[in-house]
Amino acid sequence: MNNENKIHLFLVDDDPLFLRSLEIEFLQHADFNIETYATGELCMGAMSRNPDVIILDYHLDGVVKGVMNGLETLDKIKDYNPDIPVIMLSSQDRIEVAINCMHHRAFDYVVKSETAFMRLQKIITTIFQYKKMEKQLNWYMERM
Repeated sequence: MNNENKIHLFLVDDDPLFLRSLEIEFLQHADFNIETYATGELCMGAMSRNPDVIILDYHLDGVVKGVMNGLETLDKIKDYNPDIPVIMLSSQDRIEVAINCMHHRAFDYVVKSETAFMRLQKIITTIFQYKKMEKQLNWYMERM
């Protein structure tokens, strides 16, 4: 698959070991074009590179103090382009956190665990199934 057909994925997490392991998982199991960022500011600086999906850590301000947290970054991403699906990722297994992320227009919320990668893959597949259905519906509506 050439680079134009690959899903362009941004991974944003301030934990360098988790970020690298997630990147390796995606590269080993699927054909992605991946960019990694340790802060929301770095992610926002690269938004012109048009990611298809962003996986964003909820606690981005845990290592470097004074940077945007995950929700602040999510809000800025949605201000930049509300159509980019953002999957929030966190070690917090609390329903209030997940609901808060959804109120900020996250596509989904995944708890960091041994099954997180499998769940992320399924969510990305769902995103692109929705996009395909949307294109088909738009095509159909244009012909009516």
